[in-house]
Amino acid sequence: MIVRYLSLCVLGLVLAAGCFAQDATPAGQAPAADQGPGGEGRRGMGGMGMGRGVMGMVTEVDSDHFLIRNAANEVYTIHFSANTHFVKQPPRQPGRESGQEGADRGPGRMGMGSGNPPTPIKATDIKVGDAIGAGGETDDQARSVGAVFVMLIDPERAKAMREMQANFGKTWLMGKVTAINETKVTVHSEVDHADHTFVADEDTTFRKRGEPITLGDVQTGDNVRIEGVSKDGQFVATTVSVMGFPGARGGPARAPGDKAPQ
Repeated sequence: MIVRYLSLCVLGLVLAAGCFAQDATPAGQAPAADQGPGGEGRRGMGGMGMGRGVMGMVTEVDSDHFLIRNAANEVYTIHFSANTHFVKQPPRQPGRESGQEGADRGPGRMGMGSGNPPTPIKATDIKVGDAIGAGGETDDQARSVGAVFVMLIDPERAKAMREMQANFGKTWLMGKVTAINETKVTVHSEVDHADHTFVADEDTTFRKRGEPITLGDVQTGDNVRIEGVSKDGQFVATTVSVMGFPGARGGPARAPGDKAPQ
């Protein structure tokens, strides 16, 4: 299964394709209304306002659609046409996206720091078992996407995403704070659309925009990224990062292990 944003993450994985799709819109033809920055749909795209879409593993290929299974084990139909833009995410270059070039790397940044733009491909290049991200008009009730663009995700990154998804709830969590009860904090995660609870102890480190804070500075509504371990039936946080930028609450997600901006 593949992480939805990405809400990890990060998926970011399709942002480059979104930009490509906008640039490649035929002259005289307006981009789809739900395409590009400002789109409200964030299902599976790592929480970025760049249009609605989903990510998942291809389970069926047909002449005008794909079936994919996402991290929540939901099956979506990705409809495509002659106007759909297909691209392949470039492979990661050695020494890039490893945290050496910048602190804010992770699923939300993959594909943006690779040094190469996405490569145009054909629909027939996508096979069962591939990981793809698709953006366009999304109907969550019908579980379908009218794809403006489809990105074939680099296998190395797809593998890393699967590993991240497998570790969700075991070594890391991400979500919006919904309740704080002394040292116990509940978050609702868009990764699996479920509530999770973690506890803080004397060894837990809190930070926001690289600056040290305390549990008392964390508020309901904050988007947080938590690293920790499962111990005696509880998820004990080692690091809690409140995500966002000055003047705004929340913000792009980073992968576990990424350093906060300094």
